[in-house]
Amino acid sequence: MRRVRPIAWYTVLIGLSLVFIAPVVWMLLTAFKTPGEATRVPPTVLPEEPTTGAFDTLLGNSQTPVLRWFLNSVLAATGQAVLVLAVASMAAYALARLEFRGKKLIFGMIIATLFIPSFVLIIPNFLIVDRFGMLDTLWALIIPGAAGAFGVFFLRQFFLSLPKELEEAAVLEGANSWQIFTRVVLPLSKPALATLAVISFLTNWNDFIWPVYVLFSPEQFTLPPGLAILQGAYTINYPVIMAGALVASIPVLLLFMVAQRYVIEGVSRSGLKG
Repeated sequence: MRRVRPIAWYTVLIGLSLVFIAPVVWMLLTAFKTPGEATRVPPTVLPEEPTTGAFDTLLGNSQTPVLRWFLNSVLAATGQAVLVLAVASMAAYALARLEFRGKKLIFGMIIATLFIPSFVLIIPNFLIVDRFGMLDTLWALIIPGAAGAFGVFFLRQFFLSLPKELEEAAVLEGANSWQIFTRVVLPLSKPALATLAVISFLTNWNDFIWPVYVLFSPEQFTLPPGLAILQGAYTINYPVIMAGALVASIPVLLLFMVAQRYVIEGVSRSGLKG
């Protein structure tokens, strides 16, 4: 009976893994098919005549500068992730450890913004970005999301789980609040910071609606709105679309492979204490 339970669990885990891996494998195989084979019924699993024509079309077309879109996505997602870490960590530490009047009210107002649909903020954010002259620039994708409420809430929960004795010991050594924050709290918060960085990066990387509103020049596009151009009005070149999706998914997969240990630890520890 004891042997049956592990076998059942492994069977379930392998089945779930196949469910999540299958679309990625299908995307990879379709990217190396011809347009005719990609739409064949019944479909073929392995390419009968593997070809890199989809990648040649994707990367060789001057009207679809995929490499420029890829670079724009990397810069925008990385820039926003860095800003989110800077803003959220300082705000979360103040709300978790410092004592000042109205702290609970401020935290409650921050949490309340989580219940506001993001679409409601599109027009106000657009007007702000326009007023600062950031339309059709990558700054329009980086700045507005730098002060999200989720990051503040997530890091505050993690900071509350850290033992106060470490900070009290630092105070006895003569450290001020900034030194405690930078030299004690942040080094101990690498899992939570890595988790928030990954979440912020992926949120910006996958964003489609906001870039469509604030970016007008094709050379300023990021991958989500840029790859939408590949879909024609009447015909769809599935190998080219799959090749574009493959290019867009590679950084995400690599990021998760590198940071998965920190993500699991950060998520598990952030909910220990409220």
